Amino acid sequence: MDATYEAWTGPTAGDTVGTAGELAVLDRIVRRLPAGAPLLGPGDDCAVVAAPDGRFVVTTDMMVHGPDFRWAWSSPADVGWKAAATNLSDVAAMGAVPTGLVIALAAPQDTPVAVLESFADGVREAVTALSPGCGVVGGDLSTSATFTVSVTAFGDLGGRPPVLRSGARVGDVLAVSGELGRAARGLARLFREGVDPQGEPSRATTVASGADTDPDVARQRRPVPPIADGPAAAAAGATAMLDLSDGLAIDAGRLARASRVTLELDADGPLDESAVHGGEDHGLLATFPPGVALPGGFRRVGVVVDHGAADLVRGGAPVPTTGWDPYADWDGAAG
Repeated sequence: MDATYEAWTGPTAGDTVGTAGELAVLDRIVRRLPAGAPLLGPGDDCAVVAAPDGRFVVTTDMMVHGPDFRWAWSSPADVGWKAAATNLSDVAAMGAVPTGLVIALAAPQDTPVAVLESFADGVREAVTALSPGCGVVGGDLSTSATFTVSVTAFGDLGGRPPVLRSGARVGDVLAVSGELGRAARGLARLFREGVDPQGEPSRATTVASGADTDPDVARQRRPVPPIADGPAAAAAGATAMLDLSDGLAIDAGRLARASRVTLELDADGPLDESAVHGGEDHGLLATFPPGVALPGGFRRVGVVVDHGAADLVRGGAPVPTTGWDPYADWDGAAG
């Protein structure tokens, strides 16, 4: 595990973004990023990316220090990994294959350039592990009092129609892919043990430094979305799909409302409270016609029914709509 942010800001940190300047910082970052195979990559005012069937999907997402990540327990490489992974997952949720990323960073003037280099390393590691062949085709740098990341991702539909949230039909099987609940459990532990308010050496130091090997904490820092299962679901005939970024309870409700159906979780299914109400897992939720063999890592968790209300229910009762909400109390109270 890469060192946490504090390890990059000591007296041997080297140049800061303010002293190095934009051109030098860009040069040091770009050489560390995955290039992919754009028709034209970084260096001009725009990149040129291929759209083999005349279309591409596009998404964008922001990560801001505080509500979206904490230097107290995330290394720069962790943040780079997470920024890439969360956007790759959105592309996969449309049934597309990720092809390119555009990344914009705003950092305080005293940020060591080594922090941005480590961030770039994290992006490269995520793309290599999760979506080989995708690359960073452009971006921007600026300064801000708060470290902020914005990623735009592109994807290729491969000639298939996009899988929307609005296509679920009564009788469809409800299925998930990915590990649900681990990121929320990891976040809860980090808020509980990862910060020592008195600053004294304690178990908090072990958790925050990354020396702890808790797999739930690791998933919070570096989610592993099942990117390949998105296109596989599309090829298998998925009728609806979305990325589970805010938790099953919230995101399933979005799919239910878009499709104007009710999603009923299996009463005896394996999903616990963390899996249903936790966020930031970046798994996939999809519906499939009955009788279709579920592809990849998808497993059944319920069925699409018509109860007269667009909602998520379990045992006939509505599931409370709680999960990750950046506008709510994000100091550990919301997944």
